[in-house]
Amino acid sequence: MAAELVAGIDLATQEVRVVCADGEGRVAATGRAALPAPHRPRSGWSEQDATAWWPAAVDALRQATDALGRTGADEISAVAVAATSGTVVALDGEGAPVGPALLYDDQRAGAEAEKAAEAGADRWDALGFHPSATSGLAKWAWLVAQAEAASRASRLAHASDVVVAGLTGDRTPPTDWSHALKSGYDPKRKEWAHEALDAVGVRAELLPEVRPPTSAVGTVSDDAAAATGLPRRCQVRLGMTDGCAGQVAAGADRPGRFVTVVGTTLVVKGVTEDLLVDPGGAVYSHRHPDGWWLPGGASNTGGAAIEEAWPDADLGELDDRAARRGPARCVTYPLVATGERFPFVASDAEGFWLGEPADDAERHRALLEGVAFVERLGYARLADMGASAAPPLRSAGRGGRSPAWAAIRAAVLGAPLLVAEQADTAVGACILAAAGTLHADLATAGRAMVAAGREVEPTDDDGEREAMEESFGRFVAALFDRGWIDERLRRAASAR
Repeated sequence: MAAELVAGIDLATQEVRVVCADGEGRVAATGRAALPAPHRPRSGWSEQDATAWWPAAVDALRQATDALGRTGADEISAVAVAATSGTVVALDGEGAPVGPALLYDDQRAGAEAEKAAEAGADRWDALGFHPSATSGLAKWAWLVAQAEAASRASRLAHASDVVVAGLTGDRTPPTDWSHALKSGYDPKRKEWAHEALDAVGVRAELLPEVRPPTSAVGTVSDDAAAATGLPRRCQVRLGMTDGCAGQVAAGADRPGRFVTVVGTTLVVKGVTEDLLVDPGGAVYSHRHPDGWWLPGGASNTGGAAIEEAWPDADLGELDDRAARRGPARCVTYPLVATGERFPFVASDAEGFWLGEPADDAERHRALLEGVAFVERLGYARLADMGASAAPPLRSAGRGGRSPAWAAIRAAVLGAPLLVAEQADTAVGACILAAAGTLHADLATAGRAMVAAGREVEPTDDDGEREAMEESFGRFVAALFDRGWIDERLRRAASAR
C-alpha cells in the first residue's frame, strides 16, 4: 500500500508550485505552473490578474497527481496553501475578482495606511505591527474605495483564500490569521481591528472569518477533484504566508529556533513563547497555531545586492575566489535602493563603502560579509528584545547553498549554521497540511518531516575571525554615525 501523503501549494508571484510528501518529509511528486508577470502601470503600483491563480494551481496539482498515478494520488489526505503576504483582491458575489489583485509590493495605498495607523494606534502599539502602504489593510481600503469595487465587491480576500475557495467550492471560506495579520487582524485579541478598518471604509461584512493555521475548513469538492486529481475525501487545511511556511520548512518551528532566509532580501524569523513588541517597528510577529509567536523582520539587503553587482557573472566561481582571498579590508552596507526596514527602520538609509576593494574578489567578499553583518545585527536586535536564538541557526536560500557564503556567515555570527535541504514554501505548506492529519500538531509534524540539514561550523582561524570582527565594528559604527541605529542597538551589537 502506498504511503499516506499531503500536498502543499506555494502561490508565489511568478508561478504556482506544488509538492506532495509523506509523513517523513520524503517528496513523492511535484508540479509547477507559470503565472502572468506583474503589471506595473505606474510607479508604486503592482498588479496581477487574479483569475489566473486557480487555473495555475489546477495545472500544478494535476502535474503532481499525474506523476503519482491514480493509486498514489488517492493517498493524499490533506492539502494546504501558502501565498505571498499582502497580496489581496476584491471579489464579487460569485467569487470572481473585481479588477486586478494588488500584489505584496504595491504601494498605492499610503494615505489609507496613515489613516488606519492613526485610528488603531493603541492596538498597533500593543501588537508591534503598524499598517504600511503595502499592507493588505491599506490595499483593501483602496480597493473598496474605487467606484466599481465599492458597488460590486461582496468579499475581500487574500490570494490563498482564492485557491482555498477553488479547492472546497465554498465562495466564502475562512482565512488564516497568518495571511490576515497585515490585513488588520489582531492575533493577540483574536479579532479584526474594526476601529481601523471602519476608519478606512472596510465594512465588517466584507471580511472573512479567521481561524488558526492548520485548521480544517472543508474537503476537496467534486469539481476540484476532477480538475486536479486530488481525492474527494482530501481535507483542505489553512496555511500560512510564504515566509512563515518557509520558516516551518527550515525547522524553526518551536521556541528558541531561528532561521535566516537569504533570497532576494534577507529575512530573519524565529519562535518565542511570548509576544515581543518593537516600538521601532523593525520586528513584528505572526502567531503560531500552537499559541507561540513568530517574531522577525526582512532587510532590503540580501541576494539582490549580489545580483546587481554581478548580473552576468558566475557566482559560484566568484564565491570560490572570495573564499580563497580571505576577509576584505573594505566594508560595505550592500543596500540596493534607498530605505531600510530591518534590523532598523530608516527611510533615508543608503548603501555605502568604507574603503575601496582592490579587485573583483575583494569586492565580492565584502558584499558577502556585508549581508552577514546585517544578519548579525538582526540577531542582536532580537536578542536585545528577549529573543535568544539557540544554536545552530538555521539557514535557507542562496546564502546557505553557497558553501563559501555559509562559512562567512557562520564566522561573522560566531555560531554554527544548519543549512536546510528543502526549506521552501511548498514543503512548508506540506508540513502545515500534515498537522492534524498525519501528525498531531505542527511541532510534531516539523520534527518528523524536516530534514536534518548540513551543519557549517565557524572558522577556527583566529586571524580571520578577528579581521571580520574588526570590520563588523566599523560597519556598526558607520550606521550609528549616520543616525540609523541608536545607542542601545550599537551596544547590543557588540555583545557575543
